[in-house]
Amino acid sequence: MTSILVLNGPNLNLLGTRQPEIYGSTTLADIEAMCHDTAKTLGVSVTFEQNNVEGAMVDLIHAARGIQDGIILNAGAYTHTSVALMDAVSSVEIPTIELHLSNIHAREEFRHTSYIAKVALGVICGFGAHGYVLALQAMAQHLKASS
Repeated sequence: MTSILVLNGPNLNLLGTRQPEIYGSTTLADIEAMCHDTAKTLGVSVTFEQNNVEGAMVDLIHAARGIQDGIILNAGAYTHTSVALMDAVSSVEIPTIELHLSNIHAREEFRHTSYIAKVALGVICGFGAHGYVLALQAMAQHLKASS
């Protein structure tokens, strides 16, 4: 069965209470349930992870090699700062979609730069929690077309 890692970065564990005017009121647990439901309809399996530590996220990406067929990465603020995450994605050679709840291009200037986008299949942003569904659909379609 096709397997997809959904990896969430710093502060996403606070969804539902953290800046709801930007990120909404949906919790990370709600998003995880949504991802598992979507995965069932797509006939894929999902591993759902969250970590606030950049190095731990690099380790999770490395561990996905040979196990996961795709990665959906919401790197949070590390999107704009982490060459290490960019290099990890590039190094494991697993198709990766960058994901954001908010439209990073409509926010502060520093959020317009993404290191992850340079090595990603594509970027989904601005659709709130539904972006996870869109990312899973896009990844499943990409993996099916590539097989």
